[in-house]
This record gives sequence, structure tokens and C-alpha cells, in this order.
Amino acid sequence: MARIGIDYTAAVQQAAGIGRYVRQLVRALIQLDRINEYRIFAASQSPIPSHPFPITRIPVHDKWLMRIWHRARLPLPVELVTGRVDLFHSPDFTLPPTLPGTPTLLTIHDLSFARDPASADERLRIYLSKVVPRSVRRASHVLADSQATKDDLVALWDTPPDKISVIYCGVEPRFEPVTHPGTLEAVRARYGLGERPFILTVSTIQPRKNYQRLIQAFAPLAAQHPDLSLVIAGGRGWQYEDVLAEPDRHGIGNRVLFPGFIGDADLPALYSAATVFAYPSLYEGFGLPILESMSCGTPVIASDRSSLPEVTGDAGLQADPLDVPAWTAGMEQLLTDAALRTDLIVKGRRQAKRFRWEDAAAQLLTVYERLLRG
Repeated sequence: MARIGIDYTAAVQQAAGIGRYVRQLVRALIQLDRINEYRIFAASQSPIPSHPFPITRIPVHDKWLMRIWHRARLPLPVELVTGRVDLFHSPDFTLPPTLPGTPTLLTIHDLSFARDPASADERLRIYLSKVVPRSVRRASHVLADSQATKDDLVALWDTPPDKISVIYCGVEPRFEPVTHPGTLEAVRARYGLGERPFILTVSTIQPRKNYQRLIQAFAPLAAQHPDLSLVIAGGRGWQYEDVLAEPDRHGIGNRVLFPGFIGDADLPALYSAATVFAYPSLYEGFGLPILESMSCGTPVIASDRSSLPEVTGDAGLQADPLDVPAWTAGMEQLLTDAALRTDLIVKGRRQAKRFRWEDAAAQLLTVYERLLRG
């Protein structure tokens, strides 16, 4: 039996994105592995909700750990929190100090701050540009969410390819078509979506999500389909002001809706209520909303950049995220071509079933075992 330490902070502090990744992967891992002992901790000033496994809470804000470990670079080993471990896994970009000889695993979700620096929050970009490459060099092994991220690690930082394993994310079983009229009406009412059919996209509003071009591509469709809306769901990240102003520039301010962050429990109904799901991102480490939408039976058009072709496969339309007319044409196809819609719905559900958290956990356990053997 080995003692494995895991930093669970992102799962506690972040509702979506990396937080969801850590929650689902660790839960699947604990359910799968009945042999090893897991020492899981989270930095949180608030009480941690009940979990099916024990979590040690460090009653400080996670920013203080970042300042201690990565800005001041104080060599306080993570074992002061976890106790002695045979392996430590950090699933969120940065690696804390460990005792000499402790094997370490680091998950890198994407290198957007390096590939598309103009789209990143400046302070965060500067911090990550210093800390993440240093963490990658220190780590015994690195996980990447996609082959595209692995390729970036090799190309940008000369990381040895055999130091990187690719483990894809999974889709939770709760993502399935929602057909109950009352449930669909309730989610529309909760987020002020009205009764119109709508094209949906889901993600934090920030430059690399490419929402201004999506709105530009939607403008001609708004004229052709007077009952159609565009719903851009997600919290406000950074540099979002131009996105919020873009609909008025095209005279469609009442046709583009910004309902804000969507609770996890409401996502399956939201995806199911949409007529089309659009994901025009300039760069992604994975692109989980594509698979969630496919699981719920909504046809997809996605960017053909970075990791997204790995996720979409032949189960959705793909377009250059810089080509606005191509996005207009692709969304129009999905709105009007019934045969194409049916084909992509079937392919999409099949594609999504290939990505399971149970499989990701089994692959992760294999990586753990290899590192433990040395």
C-alpha cells in the first residue's frame, strides 16, 4: 500500500473548469483504488462540504499558499500538510515543494497563457509564465489533458515527450437528453431565456473564447431567423466588456442573452434546450462542454484549433475560429438541415460515450503505479 498525496484545492474553490476536473477524477480514482491510502487536502477558509472521502482542510486562502511556495519560494514541503507520502500529485498547474526523493506528478491543462498571451489576464500570465515551466521541470512526470497540450509542452518548453502522459477528461453520466417539458421550461425561466429557440455556448467570458466573432457570425442569422436567440452562458472573466457591447454594434442587443454562470445541476437541461451548441474558442486544453452538449443530444459546431478536433472528431462541424462567414454558414446548416442534425446527434452521443471518468481514473492509477515503482 502506498500513501498518495493530492492537492484538492481547485475542486473546493472552483465550481467549473479545473474544479470540476479535479472533483470528478479524484472521486472516480477513490472508487476504483481500494489498495492505496490517499491523503487529500484543500486550502479553504470556509468549511468543506461533505465528501465520500476524508479531506484535510488548511484554513487559509489558497493565494497564501501560492505566495509562500511560488512567490517567496519558501521550501516548506507539502508533507507538512499530508504527512509522509510515497507520491504527490498536483492537478492544477503548479507543484509545491516536497521532501527530497518524493516522486511528483503535475497536471497541465493547457498553455493558453503561452500560446495566446494577449488573451490572458496580465498578472496571471506573468505569474504562470514563471511558475508553471519551473513546476514542469521539477515534476517527475506530467499529465496533459490532450495531445495538443502535450505537443505544446514539447514545442514551447522542450519537455521530453516520454515525461508526458495524455489522459482525456470524462463526461458525467448525468449529462443526457432532458425531455421533460417542465424541467426545460424551468431552466429557461430561471435564466431569463424566454421561449425562443437558441444557439448556446458555455464558458467563462474572456478573449480566447472568441465570443465577439461568434456574435458577428450570429448577426446575419438573427435577420434570417427572427425567432432565434444566441445564449452566451458563463461568468465574467476578464476583458469581457467588448463582448457585452458587441450585440448593440449589430443592432441585435435583444437577441443575445448573457445569463451568467449556470449551476452544474442546470447544465443538462440547458444543453438539451438548445437547438445548436457553438464553441468557437481560439485555444483549449480540452473542451469538455462539447462532449457535455453531445451527450445531451445537441448538435455541435466547434473550432478546428488546438485540442478541439480531438474532442469533436467527426461528430460535429468544425470551422476556423477566425472565419466569421464560415461560422454563419455552419450554424445555418445545423439550424436547417434536418438530416445533418440527426446524423450529428447520433454521432455526438456515440463520441461522448468514449470519454469516461472511470477510464481516466484507471489510466491515472497506471501512471501512479509506474512512478511508485521508480
